[in-house]
Amino acid sequence: MKKVVYTLIVLLVVASGLVLANREFKNKSAEITTPKALTAAEMNAELRKWEAGPEGKKFKAWEASPAGKKVLAGAAKINKQVSDSSDMEAVVTSLSLPPGSRLGFGMMISINGDDYILNFGALSGNEYQQLSSLKVNDKLIIRSHSVSYAPKYAYPIVMGDYVERDSKIIYKRVPRKDGC
Repeated sequence: MKKVVYTLIVLLVVASGLVLANREFKNKSAEITTPKALTAAEMNAELRKWEAGPEGKKFKAWEASPAGKKVLAGAAKINKQVSDSSDMEAVVTSLSLPPGSRLGFGMMISINGDDYILNFGALSGNEYQQLSSLKVNDKLIIRSHSVSYAPKYAYPIVMGDYVERDSKIIYKRVPRKDGC
């Protein structure tokens, strides 16, 4: 009888030890996974650190180059319309992106005589079908929320939020559900 009682007590001690150890482990992992938001000073320090590194130096050299200046000037020309999310008239110049592009579905457009890459987010089957019906020289009305650029591309990248052809909406970006 004593052996049974001792065995039960040992099992109880071992089981309670495992439960407490598991609880402590879960609490530590919860603390680790929550990222701490950076302050403005920390973000500026990280930016300066990146600019001093090899990637930052390459980007600064690209910005100072004629190709970089051309891309930045093109982005600046439509910056007010993009920030206001106002309509921009565009003409499709090419249905394909430059070679080596990794932007997904997009096309080349011209706005006020300057060339841009028009990029879209995730497309449903119906949206893809409507966008793939576009032809070179089609006139579009576009709204965007952002213009970006990268040294890899010789053109500014316009994110298409709304595209209209002949007064018919052919694409409208669905806002994210998480609020960003």
